Amino acid sequence: MTFQPQADFGTPASRSDQHITLTIDGREVTVPAGTSVMRAARESGGDIPSLCATDNVKSFGSCRMCLVEINGRRGTPASCTTPAEEGMVVHTQNARLAKLRRGVMELYISDHPLDCLTCSANNDCELQDTAAEVGLRDVRYGYEGENHLGEAADTSNPYFDFDPSKCIACSRCVRACDEVQGTFALTMDGRGFASKISAGQSGDDFLSSECVSCGACVQACPTATLQEKAVKDIGKPERAVVTTCAYCGVGCTFRAEMRGEQLVRMVPYKDGKANRGHSCVKGRFAWGYANHQDRITSPMIRDTIDQPWREVSWEEAIAFTADRLNAIKAEHGPRALGGITSSRCTNEETFLVQKMVRSVFGANNVDTCARVCHSPTGYGLKTTFGTSAGTQDFDSVEHTDVALVIGANPTDGHPVFASRLKKRLREGAKLIVIDPRRIDLVRMPHVEASHHLPLQPGTNVAVLTAMAHVIVTEGLANEDFIRERCDVEAYEDWARFVSDERHSPEMLEPVTRVPAEELRGAARLYATGGNGAIYYGLGVTEHSQGSSTVMAIANLAMVTGNIGRKGVGVNPLRGQNNVQGACDMGSFPHELPGYRHLSDNVTRELFEKDWGVSLDPEPGLRIPNMLDAAVDGSFKAIYIQGEDILQSDPNTKHVAAGLSAMDCVIVHDLFLNETANYAHVFLPGSTFLEKNGTFTNAERRIQPVRKVMEPANGYEDWQVTQLLANAMDAGWDYSHPSEILDEIARLTGSFAGVGWEMLQERGSVQWPVNEKHPDGSPVMHMEGFVRGKGLFVVTDYVPTDEKTGPRFPLLLTTGRILSQYNVGAQTRRTANTVWHEEDLLEVHPVDAENRGLKDGDWAKLASRTGETTLRVTVTDRVAPGVVYTTFHHPATQANVVTTDYSDWATNCPEYKVTAVQVMPSNGPTDWQESYESWSEKSRRIVAEREPAE
Repeated sequence: MTFQPQADFGTPASRSDQHITLTIDGREVTVPAGTSVMRAARESGGDIPSLCATDNVKSFGSCRMCLVEINGRRGTPASCTTPAEEGMVVHTQNARLAKLRRGVMELYISDHPLDCLTCSANNDCELQDTAAEVGLRDVRYGYEGENHLGEAADTSNPYFDFDPSKCIACSRCVRACDEVQGTFALTMDGRGFASKISAGQSGDDFLSSECVSCGACVQACPTATLQEKAVKDIGKPERAVVTTCAYCGVGCTFRAEMRGEQLVRMVPYKDGKANRGHSCVKGRFAWGYANHQDRITSPMIRDTIDQPWREVSWEEAIAFTADRLNAIKAEHGPRALGGITSSRCTNEETFLVQKMVRSVFGANNVDTCARVCHSPTGYGLKTTFGTSAGTQDFDSVEHTDVALVIGANPTDGHPVFASRLKKRLREGAKLIVIDPRRIDLVRMPHVEASHHLPLQPGTNVAVLTAMAHVIVTEGLANEDFIRERCDVEAYEDWARFVSDERHSPEMLEPVTRVPAEELRGAARLYATGGNGAIYYGLGVTEHSQGSSTVMAIANLAMVTGNIGRKGVGVNPLRGQNNVQGACDMGSFPHELPGYRHLSDNVTRELFEKDWGVSLDPEPGLRIPNMLDAAVDGSFKAIYIQGEDILQSDPNTKHVAAGLSAMDCVIVHDLFLNETANYAHVFLPGSTFLEKNGTFTNAERRIQPVRKVMEPANGYEDWQVTQLLANAMDAGWDYSHPSEILDEIARLTGSFAGVGWEMLQERGSVQWPVNEKHPDGSPVMHMEGFVRGKGLFVVTDYVPTDEKTGPRFPLLLTTGRILSQYNVGAQTRRTANTVWHEEDLLEVHPVDAENRGLKDGDWAKLASRTGETTLRVTVTDRVAPGVVYTTFHHPATQANVVTTDYSDWATNCPEYKVTAVQVMPSNGPTDWQESYESWSEKSRRIVAEREPAE
């Protein structure tokens, strides 16, 4: 698309079902009741000048540019704050209004730099456009006297500058920070002529303030006061492409605004149904990794992992890889080969990888990163509801009365959804937080949880069972919903189980460490507070009882009737952009696309007929099993697309041992990640900016990914997979991802109605999309559960085998931080490191004092499996006996201390509970220093050899 600014209607849309008709400049206009006069005019093709108005914040009425005349009313009211009424007659243009507007504009311009021709916002400035629109030709007041033109710019933020000399005090940035983001970092300081925008407290700049760099203020600014540094460096964009963010599972839609082949900025798309025009620091600004100097764009091979890498042509790399795989297959059989799909790649790319493993390699040894994050979600929700996905769209939160957030930290992990949740909480909804840590949502500006249950790590099931005990024994169950929608016999068994006195909050308080009365209050609020929605994350799934916890959550939703309508539901907050899609595409070793088990002969025959091959009916190996089998000598080769299992998976030393034991490790990625240290083949990948396809976000929304620029490596990722498959005689001939999507739709019932052209027209759609739901399914289970009747499952609390004791008296739990993403491969190669340049260990003041530790000290973190060192931050966010860290930086290698314990049903690792000891240290451990040395040696690259004469 050519560059056109997004339409701005001045004020938010009204949601009224009633309509009124008014006359604007002689035109009859019909709009929903409650629509402002300004919006009515702009929606009907007219325009009213404005400066303080924008349609993602409430009307303000301060700039006095949008004055209109209304028949029968005195004066000239502001159109942004005046609701349209039935029969109203409005005049937006006449000599009187023109004179008033020019007079106001003269005042603005008299205290504004006259540098339009050299300003980076030239021809992209609302002040400039409005001055032209009102016909300003002269400024009668002159430019002498006191002004703000000498104000110094704040350039502290790595992504945008604040130039107060160009500020017109419209407050749009302040209102965007308050109303859209919900951080309240900005304020209008002073009064009258002394009014100015202030970031935080006196002495703060944008970097040191509470600003989270979401970009809402930059997007709202009508002048060059707040502007991206990239615009100043590159120039105004000349075209734009709408695409989907490749960070977290929210799946924000952006306009990638380009100048030639250079990306100038990513602007949140107002019509994006997941983000509704908002963004976070990662999606908005952290895309520089695509051009980082560390990026590898040429294929590389080596015979052994102690050799340097050798750059080769694509032809040689593919031939080398295919020869190795074919030789291993011939000697050891197809079950010696496997692959890992990527939750960062598109649905189409993921589909092809699992297809290659099953139909070309010849076995079902395929898995995905969901194994180590949300595999319990798939198991638990399929068991109880019949589908392996969340039940709601993100818009549903606007109808929620009580939000229960368990094992998730939305402000850091899913910040755009968090902003929408915070907005609903400010409107009066209640909040329950179940988390060992005091996450930001517990208490922050204008938001405070009604109940925070700081449970002992590993006791999720006990807490949820105690809540169920309160609901059932106090008669708070929704009997009508249960009798109509659920398996009654299963419910009665479950109700007897939870009603047992041993599951009361009082009996379980010594286990959970949650005060019984606080837990009772939370259970009553969720059961009686109106529409109750549960949002959960990896703090639920990454436990030995992860699947049990998901089923316990489903039990709570069903017993209270909080399923099947807006404002309720069970909502897993997916960690990566396409975790949902990777699961949908058949990335698990026991399931084909659409969550259909390999043992089903009809399903298997459907794929065999379409693919023209025979499929192995036996489920393959999961990631942990592949590594175990490699160490045992029976698993020899693996293709890993877009995942860094050495840094992300538990027990780093065991992962390294498994990779070292293989004869052929193929890494297909952007950078030489930690896993690549043990690889024989490196196939360079393409970024989300360089490909076409689709992502599926946490709300089951299938969204198009559109190519913004040509791949720096020469190929999109699906093309690389096809090259390798064809080198092994697959005979594929896809020419565009749309053809792969057609195959997915042909073979997968929930995608049956999805097509490339349909997505271009609609923007996005939520599966299932089929004959019964041609427009998609924003809310699931509205008329009944997919499995028929909802199934209550008894979830007995079983303590983890990971125990604290004299040697390891503390419990470690892990999580993410706002500025970084997953293992940091992308965000560490952006300016986001200014906020988080290393992983830190959070320690409670009591535990820190007992160990002689203070802020900034080096500490050794040791467990039964390994040890690492990192710096300490002393905080009461964590409880005594609990420590917390992130896993974004390979120098820390936090997973060297995590264990092999995993979920009983899915093998999802128990990252959230590790018994550890913390003690003072002088710096990195011997293992860290040894690993760093090995890593540097492994990353050596020699240039491609010259051809022989």
